[in-house]
Amino acid sequence: MTGYQDYLVTTRRKLLKALHHLNYSYTKIQTLPTEAEALDDEGLETWESFAARFSRVSDIFLVRYLRAYVLSQDPGFEGTLRDFINQGEKLGIIDDAKAWMAIRELRNISAHDYSEDDLTAFFNRLLVEAPRLLKLNEQLNETDSTRN
Repeated sequence: MTGYQDYLVTTRRKLLKALHHLNYSYTKIQTLPTEAEALDDEGLETWESFAARFSRVSDIFLVRYLRAYVLSQDPGFEGTLRDFINQGEKLGIIDDAKAWMAIRELRNISAHDYSEDDLTAFFNRLLVEAPRLLKLNEQLNETDSTRN
């Protein structure tokens, strides 16, 4: 195995674990309102945990896994994260570079303070984008079954 392939195996394991945690939090938020003013402390904490797990999965996938995958296919590839995402789309590991850039943007804005209206909009965007992240679990398992 090459260094990139070893790293992919290790990162895949971390990604699957993070996806498991994200799925757990996703299940919990399904019963909660997205309107920040309607949330009690426990509900807000649950949403914040979900947002943190969303960010972690997006980081592991985009910054570590996708980058290593692209480099395993083309060791000389260089560029910004946007370039790696575009290349990932060309290689077929992701289906929509624009959607993945939107996920990255959500991850980047998660650290900011929000008004209740902004927080509600943020929660709604997380809810819409989460299935794309959760689908990674299925994709990673399909990849395994095609290798065997």
